[in-house]
Amino acid sequence: MKTTSTIKLYIFLLFISIIHQGFAQKIDRKALVTRHNVVVTSVDTLASLTVGNGKFAFTTDITGLQTFPDYYQGGIALGTQSEWGWDSNKNPNSYTFEETLKDYDQYGRKVSYSVQIKTPKRNNDAVNWFRENPHRIQLGNIGFEITKKNGELISPKDLTDMNQELNLWTGIITSSFSVEGVPVKVETLSHQDEDLIAVKVTSDLINKGQLKIRYRIPYPSNNWKDTGVNWNGSENYTSTLKSINPKKALVTHKMDSLTYHTYFQWKEKSASITEKEEHYFIISPTENNFSFTCKFTPENKNQNISNFDKAVTNSEENWKDFWLSGGAIDFSSCTDPRAFEIERRVVLSQYLTKLQCTSNQPPQETGLTYNSWYGKPHLEMHWWHGVHFALWNRSDLLKNAMQWYDKASGKAFEIAIRQGFDGLRWQKMTDPYGNESPSSVGSFLIWQQPHYITFAELFYQENPSKDILNTYKDNVYATADFMASFANYNEEKNRYELGPGVIAAQERFKATETYNPTYELNYWYWGLKTAIEWKQRLGETPPKKWIEVMNNLSDLPILNDVYLATESAQDSYTNPVFKTDHPSVLGTLGMLPLTKKVDLDIMKNTFNLVWTDWTWEDTWGWDFPMAAMTATRLQMPEKAVEALLMDIRTNTYLPNGHNFQDERLTLYLPGNGGVLTAVALMCAGWDGNTVKNPGFPKDGNWDVKWEGLQKMF
Repeated sequence: MKTTSTIKLYIFLLFISIIHQGFAQKIDRKALVTRHNVVVTSVDTLASLTVGNGKFAFTTDITGLQTFPDYYQGGIALGTQSEWGWDSNKNPNSYTFEETLKDYDQYGRKVSYSVQIKTPKRNNDAVNWFRENPHRIQLGNIGFEITKKNGELISPKDLTDMNQELNLWTGIITSSFSVEGVPVKVETLSHQDEDLIAVKVTSDLINKGQLKIRYRIPYPSNNWKDTGVNWNGSENYTSTLKSINPKKALVTHKMDSLTYHTYFQWKEKSASITEKEEHYFIISPTENNFSFTCKFTPENKNQNISNFDKAVTNSEENWKDFWLSGGAIDFSSCTDPRAFEIERRVVLSQYLTKLQCTSNQPPQETGLTYNSWYGKPHLEMHWWHGVHFALWNRSDLLKNAMQWYDKASGKAFEIAIRQGFDGLRWQKMTDPYGNESPSSVGSFLIWQQPHYITFAELFYQENPSKDILNTYKDNVYATADFMASFANYNEEKNRYELGPGVIAAQERFKATETYNPTYELNYWYWGLKTAIEWKQRLGETPPKKWIEVMNNLSDLPILNDVYLATESAQDSYTNPVFKTDHPSVLGTLGMLPLTKKVDLDIMKNTFNLVWTDWTWEDTWGWDFPMAAMTATRLQMPEKAVEALLMDIRTNTYLPNGHNFQDERLTLYLPGNGGVLTAVALMCAGWDGNTVKNPGFPKDGNWDVKWEGLQKMF
């Protein structure tokens, strides 16, 4: 029998528990997320919807499958891509990477860079081969083949009564439409632990023999952009169909360097599959309520495949867990009319970056939808792809890609050795294996170099333990070794300089003429300072070279009380060309914290000049959140909000949440990552900040509620 004091203690603890739960659940996360479910009611090529799991993604048109890939290719293309789906063409001419190298005079010696050599022709061909290979492939196109009563295949204009909804909370797309008055209903989703889609289609068109499902495998385009609509090719690729049993079939596709397998499974005797032509298969269902699953895998063994119901459960549970994890920001109590649009971008950007950018390698800028730059990741963009995961307390999703850096570090050491520097030089345009791709711009970029230190420091801030330090210290130290080695000592001026031989994040300055870009100088300072702190945390002695370079790094270049883009461009704000592209000078304070090298008054002058004088029409999606971050740290919250929502084409966020740039880059995930990074900073602030919600105006219209965010450094 419990004593009175025990019962009182129990009641007290229960009360505390209830109060705690009330605080922990002060944001209704399901309501927050689902009020931004995406609804599409027309054939809109920029409103394609995607399901995926971070390592695999499948993008659909208005039908819930990939029925009109050619029609959609100019919008958000109907891609099926994975982290493992890479192929390389044969190299019959035996091109070598050395044929892409060109020596440049740098720091009084010859330094080789892999660039886009134009002549002689063989070198140019070698450059193109290494840029194109390996390339990420479109695994296959799965769509409906629906015929009208007269036997003609439908086109987009034949659809009526269209309604499609992406339920963000469950990751399930429900689509409905009619063909000649006959309704079709489709459910589409992706398994979260397998590269598998699950589909259910309900329609009387099935019994009429008018609705079938097409599986077609495109050829790689070998172009900068690949939207998965190249149906003809000269390569000797093969696709072989094998019926495993009455409810399971296998298509094996053999390419130059990759063979992969597509498994289809349905309820027994509910469908059959036949080969229509080379790389083209037709599934013919026999029941008006038909479901199937389709799994893509490079593994050459019989696969156990989840059925539709199990896949639904998996998607619902995993997406719910995602939304209940990490941070959340609720703008519903705000009265400023701009708040809802910021919240929409924030919610949809979480969905898109989770399913497009959380594989075991850095993502490409167009994720797992279609190829840009041949499908290759750009490491300078990994800051924008990844930092937000740590700030939203989902650092495990960023840690997925950190193992790639371990695998790629050997190639990064090779670059530094070839060029005569210490440590490792992180690649710019790369691939799953850490290879360097020739680029007359990318090979000279340096702002990707300290990113590894940024990621590691964010992990340490979340969990300040020796385990974190020991896990990442080797690459942190090797990164700092290169940074100290790359800085060149100018005896005449008694300082260390960056360049010539660099291209700034603002890619408007010639590599051979550019030195001391402002953002990179401060990033170098912060990166070396942080690496020194890592040594000290572990009781180790920092290298003297790190300390010497950090203490004697060039001052940030100033002219007329503003920071120049680079010291070598005294006309940074008078030459019209130099007022385009990324205004990366703003990243000096914004992406980076206040350091001893930054003067706040001069930084504010710089921000105001860039704000009024920049050609914002010629910028990129992440430039706007970067400006918002700078405004936030400068205590200019109204400007932070204005920057996030600036009415410029490259700051467009489509109904599906994608950041539109232009006809070439119809989606741009660094913009989505930038929104999440900026808004986290605008809410949670940074170390030493004492202002609540520092990035939002204090006019009574911005009652922004948030939980679970991490401060930035």
